[in-house]
Amino acid sequence: MAVTTLRIEGMHCGHCVGKVSKALAAVPGVNVKKVEIGSATVEYDAAQSGLDALAAAVRDAGYETGVSVS
Repeated sequence: MAVTTLRIEGMHCGHCVGKVSKALAAVPGVNVKKVEIGSATVEYDAAQSGLDALAAAVRDAGYETGVSVS
């Protein structure tokens, strides 16, 4: 399992945190560790999903992202 922290732009409130948490949790092989305004830390199985899938989930939820720590 790999752990990464995503920088997330556009989050402003608890609703945003919940939306991003739900989107990331729906990605196969992902265990959401912590989501707060501006970032999300997840553990993921690289055999099931990668950074592209994580970024796509965040974008699909309506936010912009970049990987800040791998």
